[in-house]
Amino acid sequence: MTPVQALQTAYLPAATMLNYNWVEQIGSVEKGKFADLIAVAGNPLVDLTEMQRVRFVMKGGLVVKNDLPARSNAAPVK
Repeated sequence: MTPVQALQTAYLPAATMLNYNWVEQIGSVEKGKFADLIAVAGNPLVDLTEMQRVRFVMKGGLVVKNDLPARSNAAPVK
């Protein structure tokens, strides 16, 4: 099983079962949609063990875990 297949097998059935047909409210990162997100430092499609090192979690639009380094006040890179 590839890392993509492993992630899909682990998460898609539960997400499909629990979303109650909220197709218009989920599935992409956009203003006005529900936000359940996680962030890892590396690429889990290359190294699946990255999923064991979650650095950021947002549930329902609220940050519940943030182990990311603070950003400086430097101007954004263009």
